[in-house]
Amino acid sequence: MSRVAMLPVEQWEPSLVDLLDARHKKSAELGLMRIFAHRPEAAKAFAGFAAASASGGTLPARLIELVRLRIAFHNQCRTCMSVRYQAGVDDGVDEALVCSLEKPAEADALTSAEKSALQFADRFATDHLSIDDATIDDLRKHFSEAEIVELGMFVASSVGFGRLAAVFNMLEDLPDEYQGDGRLAPWAVPPVRTGK
Repeated sequence: MSRVAMLPVEQWEPSLVDLLDARHKKSAELGLMRIFAHRPEAAKAFAGFAAASASGGTLPARLIELVRLRIAFHNQCRTCMSVRYQAGVDDGVDEALVCSLEKPAEADALTSAEKSALQFADRFATDHLSIDDATIDDLRKHFSEAEIVELGMFVASSVGFGRLAAVFNMLEDLPDEYQGDGRLAPWAVPPVRTGK
């Protein structure tokens, strides 16, 4: 059971509900917003940041989805691991590619740019102080300065908010495979839904 009460949409401030389109008003699709709704102004700011990041982004949806899933593994955010976002699926993220995230440095299906971004994400999620000039220089082989900033902001928000989701333990809407105490990986359990 979630450690913090999740508010049903019917109890949200109307201006917060107005930010959602019809397909995201189902409980299971809302993620942390069900808890953030306790603080509507902060929830709206979070939604605005997420929307601006998604709509103004230049990085491929495939790359973003791969990075998000790898960070979900490090965070052990079961909600994050269970979701496959449609934009990533449409850009080629299938379950075989997700399985390559178990050992990304050895995966033939990943591009060198994806491997570089995943290495950055791994280090950010597990030992951020190990990121040095060489790490950023490796990113520069594949990405512009603006794209490095975009990647960094996405990784930072994924690490922080994914950890918050894991701490809040929002498991009610997830199938049995995502329940329990053991360590999970997105390449070891089936996805339960595809989101935005």
